[in-house]
Amino acid sequence: MSGDATAVADRGEPDTDDPIEYFLEDMAYHGKSERTREAYGRVLRAFETFLAEFETTAADADRRDCLAWVHELRGQHAESTVATYASYLNRFYSYMTQVGTFDANPMALVMQEMDEAIDTDPTRREVSVERMREFVGDVTHPLERAVVVALLKTGLRVGELCNLDVRDVSLAAPAVEDAYDLGTRGQLDGRPDTLFVDPRMSRGETVNGEERTASNKRKRATLVPVDGELKTVLVRWLAIRPDSPSEAEPLFVSTRDAWGERLTPEMVRSMVRRHAEAAGWYRTGGDAAENVTPHYFRHFFTTHLRDRTGDRGVVKYLRGDVADDIIDTYTHNWGDRVRKVYLANIYSLS
Repeated sequence: MSGDATAVADRGEPDTDDPIEYFLEDMAYHGKSERTREAYGRVLRAFETFLAEFETTAADADRRDCLAWVHELRGQHAESTVATYASYLNRFYSYMTQVGTFDANPMALVMQEMDEAIDTDPTRREVSVERMREFVGDVTHPLERAVVVALLKTGLRVGELCNLDVRDVSLAAPAVEDAYDLGTRGQLDGRPDTLFVDPRMSRGETVNGEERTASNKRKRATLVPVDGELKTVLVRWLAIRPDSPSEAEPLFVSTRDAWGERLTPEMVRSMVRRHAEAAGWYRTGGDAAENVTPHYFRHFFTTHLRDRTGDRGVVKYLRGDVADDIIDTYTHNWGDRVRKVYLANIYSLS
């Protein structure tokens, strides 16, 4: 071992002979999910294999090596996928440059040079409200129907949905009010038929007595109205919901192998995928423009509610998008503006 290498080992610093592994380990330390790390790992290892054909490495690659890789990707993937993979590589190089492992980021200029036609927000499958209504009609299990309708009518991210506890939902429903401590958060006081989305949820942190496996990706708390249709499916679900071993009392729990355990994002994705495949809306290997997933439901919510209301501010507030002027305006006058606009325009799914 060289003197420099010995010094690194003595300091207990990680070996950077494999910069990709170093980067992925740091992602884990920063709290990135296993699913995210695996996605980055697949892309970065594919880039490494590509470079090996030219007898070079990620540490020695230059701008033209990166540009050649992007060019090859264009012959294999949709433009939206190319943009995603390129962003992964750019983040890898940017991080490794910032920590001093690499001298420069060869992807920086490539990202600027990439064709502006690359669409990072791909045109997705167009599904009408009428067709979505048929899709929802085929989802008959109370849990699965409640999950699908909640995603479609709130625009929540799948992790945010999974993080909901019973205390986060206020329902004026005598049928279940005696069975559950619904809506006990102070933010829900005087606000019946409302969901509270807490921004202080991070994967690995213990919240309400339970370690979370997903993060809520919003900076501000959000109050989401519950219309009559969503209220009906939630009450139906709560009437049969199994007891949970978690003291947090998760709203959605498994009725399969993990009986009573909080639903995870992967469980929800699998659930939606099964129904989307049956409808011909999902193909293994398909991209975001083709497949219907929980994230597609967020796109559906955004598109149809924005078209119906003509009010981007309301939609941005409900989505949890960061925009202080919008958030402050609608939070201040939540009851009079967001709820009224939402209830007057939200589509029916039954």
